[in-house]
Amino acid sequence: MADYRFVTYETLDEGTIARIMLNRPEQRNAQQRGLLVELGDAFLRAEADDDVRVVILGGNGPMFSSGHDLGSKAMMQEYQPGPDQHPSFRENGATRAGAEKLLLQEWHYFFENTRRWRDLRKITVASVHGDVYAAALMLMWSCDLIVAADNTTFADVVGTRLGMCGVEYFAHPWEFGARKTKELMLTGDSLSVEEAYALGMVSKVFPADELADKTLDFARRIAKVPTMAALLIKESVNQTQDNQGFHNSLNACFTMHQLNHSHWSQVHGGGFPVANESDGLPNWREAPPIQPSVRDQP
Repeated sequence: MADYRFVTYETLDEGTIARIMLNRPEQRNAQQRGLLVELGDAFLRAEADDDVRVVILGGNGPMFSSGHDLGSKAMMQEYQPGPDQHPSFRENGATRAGAEKLLLQEWHYFFENTRRWRDLRKITVASVHGDVYAAALMLMWSCDLIVAADNTTFADVVGTRLGMCGVEYFAHPWEFGARKTKELMLTGDSLSVEEAYALGMVSKVFPADELADKTLDFARRIAKVPTMAALLIKESVNQTQDNQGFHNSLNACFTMHQLNHSHWSQVHGGGFPVANESDGLPNWREAPPIQPSVRDQP
């Protein structure tokens, strides 16, 4: 892909740093299929470039990403048959029937791609700001390091608004801890950037208006590490996590995610495979603002 519509790609510092930016600011960088496919291509482009040592992932506009695109005009055009349908809706299980179709499509474009980016052969730094919701957590967690603006909040509301047991790449217990994950998923409350820093999920917190420059300075420090050492540091940590069960845990939770979809599809007679108002949840488009998780408040 020489030209991108939904992400931007540039190299800095004589090509040693690649910066990829989600570029749907009016849609709060909601992730529709075109964006995800372009993002995958951009990551592979950086991986293939031997001059690149560090990859920065950020987002243009008021927030890093609002998560999956659940119904924008662009998303519907990409999904439905016609001249604007994205090619990915004609392959990788898209022509199969029943639960198999959704399972294969989500495996390719929501799950395995995220896991592939986690194992990218370059050091990756997520640079996030604003609200980081649901599937935006997946993109951020696929990176080796996370830096955040001081106005950042994190939340996964798919349990309280869609009746789902989390997003496809369920790294939550590894990032939040087991009990905090249960609390945040069962309430839909948000986590502050300072709490995320205390958990070790976020490495640095920068003033919002300095995020881009400070992230670049941070990436420059990392780019000085010899590439072999940097890769083996990354691989040593990732293999340690995998030996502790991370890889198998992701597989198991993705299977439960598909069971959750199948449940709602059966309940709704083959309809949209998430919960809705008839199941006792608010319409996600009209749901009240997300509340912060507060230590002494129920």
